Amino acid sequence: MSTISPSRGSASANRESVSRVTGSAGETTQDYASRYVTDPAMDVVAMLRDYAHDKPDVAAMWCFGLGVVVGWKIRG
Repeated sequence: MSTISPSRGSASANRESVSRVTGSAGETTQDYASRYVTDPAMDVVAMLRDYAHDKPDVAAMWCFGLGVVVGWKIRG
């Protein structure tokens, strides 16, 4: 039975391959984060801002109600 031992050349090739894969994964993750997380969050903030501009009394009551609930949960 013979054992195959990796040579120095294949180790450096493996490291290079792993480096390329991790770099590609990092770029893909950043692209997904900017497209699927940041953009919708900006859209929601813009919609809330427009709603508060159109109906300030309703927006103020929502803020007050949410503040009461959060304060009650934090205190209790």
